[in-house]
Amino acid sequence: MNSFALQFPESISASPVIKWAGGKRKLLPELKRRLPSSYNRYLEPFIGGGALYFDIAPFDAYISDINPELVNLYEVIRDDVEALISDLSSHENSLEYYNEIRALDRNPNYTNISPVRKASRFIYLNKTCFNGLYRVNRKGFFNVPFGRYANPNFLNKESLYAASEVLQTAQIECASFENILNFVKKGDFIYFDPPYIPLSQTASFTSYSKEDFGMDKQVQLKSLCDKLSAMGINFMLSNSDTPISNELYSEYNVEKIFASRSINSKADRRGKIAEIIVRNY
Repeated sequence: MNSFALQFPESISASPVIKWAGGKRKLLPELKRRLPSSYNRYLEPFIGGGALYFDIAPFDAYISDINPELVNLYEVIRDDVEALISDLSSHENSLEYYNEIRALDRNPNYTNISPVRKASRFIYLNKTCFNGLYRVNRKGFFNVPFGRYANPNFLNKESLYAASEVLQTAQIECASFENILNFVKKGDFIYFDPPYIPLSQTASFTSYSKEDFGMDKQVQLKSLCDKLSAMGINFMLSNSDTPISNELYSEYNVEKIFASRSINSKADRRGKIAEIIVRNY
């Protein structure tokens, strides 16, 4: 663990260190006012960019994702942030260099690259790729083109230090959402922010990992929510506002809100879109 973890000024507040599709930074007021008045442990099994997690900075948390690169990033930020900062300072903002770094996961020896270097690569690609989009192909290879930004901020020391401080008390796992059943206890609170049910047949985008998150997974997630409710555990869930999602969670408290979408290849599709927040309390 970092020796400086308890030495930060109280004025430092954490925020996401990466841009992530479906990120909740703009919805924080809506989410925070719907949190339970009290709870023990905070669990978030689709951590993504972690906007809500970093904002409320829970003292005791379990966070997870099925994306091993994302999980490794948070583990390195928690356990070795100084080495990560040092490595980030070595990157360059050029097309040739970007393509070289992007191609690293095609190398059979990629598994031997250090966790710090992988985390550094993850942030660098996130900040310099087109529109901050994380996307992989069926083989799990990152395939987003160079963004051609003049001054991408891939080394933000204050943001990394603040995130590291919050992560000191987090249990971090590379696991499916269903894994929370091994850890959750009565009195805990869970926030679910899964890949959304598509608004149309052509709108599906679940390439955050090489595994798809289709309707079968949406149904499994709903079943998990039912189990949690039967256990007396509070959950809150975000999803798209579609007939399917509304029907799926019809027995729960479902509220419609409007969210701004910023990650889309077409600028005219980044406006406000209806979403739902589901709660069992």
